Amino acid sequence: MVTHQIHSLNIKCDGCVNTIQTELKKVNGVSGVIVSKTDGIVNVSGVAIDREQIVSKLHDIGYPEIGHNDFMSKAKSFITCTIDKF
Repeated sequence: MVTHQIHSLNIKCDGCVNTIQTELKKVNGVSGVIVSKTDGIVNVSGVAIDREQIVSKLHDIGYPEIGHNDFMSKAKSFITCTIDKF
């Protein structure tokens, strides 16, 4: 079992946490995802999981690793927050 800790941006609400957990659990080999909303830390555990694949998936859904934020990531995470409120 391997665990990767990734410091992510744009995690603002429980909707963000839910999106991250749901999407990362779809990645092959991932068995657990714990997200700290207050710290912006995503812990991903599983068998033979690739850290770069996890980081790429987080970026694709709007929660990039610290230092890699861009307008599209911010927009994607904003949409997730907005949808969760309705």
